[in-house]
Order: sequence, then C-alpha cells, then structure tokens
Amino acid sequence: MAEIKYEIKETIGILSESAKGWNKELNLVSWNGKEPKYDLRDWSPEHEKMGKGITLTVDELKKLRDLLNNIDI
Repeated sequence: MAEIKYEIKETIGILSESAKGWNKELNLVSWNGKEPKYDLRDWSPEHEKMGKGITLTVDELKKLRDLLNNIDI
C-alpha cells in the first residue's frame, strides 16, 4: 500500500478528546501535495497516526454549515 503524505496547514479546532488522548479535529490538510481541504478526523497526540475521517472543499464546508444551522437542537 502506498504511503499517504499529509501536511496540516492550519488547525481550526478540537471538537473532543478520547480517553486514549486522541483528538477529533477540524484542520486544513494537504493530502499527497494537493490543494488543502477541510478535514475532520481523529488524530493521535503528535499527529503521527489518524483515524478515518472526511475531507471537504470550501463549498462543501459552507453547505454543511448551512445544514447544521438549520437543525433545531
């Protein structure tokens, strides 16, 4: 399996921390040297390991924001 290269360009924020010390984070990440995308996933404390997550373009992130703003919580 090919190695996945990533660079966290900007940390937007941490949503939660697990008992094992991993953080669920929203970051701006460049994957394999491509244009950075917004990324939501679990990260180990030093960002050396990651869990499954999702990446979003700016337009997708705006759409998600709008959808979340319409939820009655």
